[in-house]
Parts: sequence; C-alpha cells; structure tokens
Amino acid sequence: MPSSSASFDSASHYTKNTLPYYPNRWAQFRSYIREPASEFLGAMVLIIFGTGVDCQVVLSGNPGVASSSKGEYLSISFGWATATALGVWVAGASGGHINPAVTITMAVFRGFPWRKVPIFIFSQILGAFTGAALVYANYYNAINIFEGGVGVRTVPGTASLFSTYAADYMTSAGCFFSEFLATAVLLIIVLAVNDPKSGPPPAGLVPLVLFITVFAEGACLGMQTAYAMNPARDLGPRLLTYMAGYGREVWNYRHQYWLWVPILGPITGALAGTIVYDALIYTGADSIFNKPNAEARRALAAAQDDRHSSDKVPPGMGMEMV
Repeated sequence: MPSSSASFDSASHYTKNTLPYYPNRWAQFRSYIREPASEFLGAMVLIIFGTGVDCQVVLSGNPGVASSSKGEYLSISFGWATATALGVWVAGASGGHINPAVTITMAVFRGFPWRKVPIFIFSQILGAFTGAALVYANYYNAINIFEGGVGVRTVPGTASLFSTYAADYMTSAGCFFSEFLATAVLLIIVLAVNDPKSGPPPAGLVPLVLFITVFAEGACLGMQTAYAMNPARDLGPRLLTYMAGYGREVWNYRHQYWLWVPILGPITGALAGTIVYDALIYTGADSIFNKPNAEARRALAAAQDDRHSSDKVPPGMGMEMV
C-alpha cells in the first residue's frame, strides 16, 4: 500500500478542469522554478565535489596544511567524475544538463526550447558560483597557509583550484583544441547513451556512464587545460575568485583565455561532436540531419492523400451497408 505522502505527491500532478492542480501556493511557485532550481543544485554539487577535490589534493601538499598529501592526480580525476555523476543525478528534474554547452547543443539539435536556454545557463553559472563560494569558505584557512599569508592570492596559483588555466608550454591554438576535443568526445558519449537505438544503459544509470566518461577524460586528456568541458564550471568559480581578491588577472590571463578556451572551446566542441554523431549514427526525427527534404515532403503528402482517398466511402455505399 503506498504511503499517504506518496499519494499526496501524485495528486499534485493531476488536473482539475484542464488546469494544473497544486496543493498549496508553494507547490504552485515551485512549478515555475523547479527546472532552473534543478540546474542550479546540480551545478552546485558538481563544483562542490570537483573544486573540493582540487583543494584537498593540492593544499594538503603543504606540510602546514596536512602532515601528508591527501591524494594525487588520479584522485582529481576520480573526484570530478563523482562530481559529474552526482550533479547530473541531482539535476534529473530538468534533464541534468548542468552545462551551457549541453543546453545550447540540445536546443540546436534536439528541439530543446530556446526560451529556456537563458534561464538554464544563468542557473548553471549561479550554481557553479555558489558551489565555489562554499568550497572557498571551507578551505579559506588552508589557502592562506598555502599562499603564505592572510589575503595573499596568486594567479594561476590557488586560483587554479577553482577555475581552469593552461600548462605553460601550451600554445593558444593548442589550448582551444584541447577543450574542443574533450567536449566533442563527451557529447558523442552523452548522445549515444540517450539514443534509444544505440543500446542505452538501463534507466537511472546514465550518471554512471558519465562517471566513467569524465574519469577517462581527466585521466587521458586533462593534463594540459584541466578539462573544463563546461563553460559554467569555469565561469562561475572564476567570478568567485575575482570577487575573493584574486584581481583582474583572472580575466586578463593569456589575453582573455577565460572566453576562448573554457567557454568557446566547449561550446564549439559540443556542436561539432553532435554534428559527427547525428550525421553518422542518429536517426531520430528531432535532429536537423533527419528533417525531410522537399522531395520527401512531397512523397509523404502524396502518401497521405492516397490514404485519405482510400478511407472515403463511395457514394451509396453507406445506404447499402445499413
């Protein structure tokens, strides 16, 4: 027998006189903010665990912070993979985008409403900012010790614990390509696990697939630009570091690196990965690659006309049948 709370929750989805039914005013208000709030919380969880593992592994390397190191590079890959899986799980009510590159790609290729794109992206960035703020507050004293004094902040330095910066030897083109490639691969896998004709995982296991994917991205492709693959994952924490006293260098680093690598790189990579998957694999009608051309539309219209003609009852037939 279902519990009373479960029954009550189900009742809130019923309709009365074709209008949504809400048990109270808060439930009605929640219906308007539920999807943006889902993206906000998912992105916040992503950043809490992701930047949290960055801080723990790096800061613990200072003997003034910890007696021994609390992890290594593989720990960071594992932490970000866990962060992604849990973030997507938390954001399930909205589809688990938690990434502006994913949201834009879904709008372009999967019919996601463009009217929702701005509020989704804003919610993702705000969630990432909030998650970074919570982690910064948690590790504030450790950062002071690591930097050598209260209020001392360096870029990249400890700024790289929150947003992404490139290895010194990387060229500008190399930085862009690294993020482009990583995000293109990510989207190909995301699309495959959501394609009903491509052997998708059982319901509820998509976060596990994303865990494996992000772990592999970090372990195999993450060294050079810290595998942002998500504009909100970088921009939200970067805003936090600017406000926390790291200064304008977080924006001026490598001539606005923040814009063309962790923002434009993932967005263009996501679009490119989707073009590859849809052009070669995907057969769903929602992709622009599968929209019928003029010849196909004429053939479909003719087939519908023939079907409608065959359904008509010849004159006098109705009387004979009676």
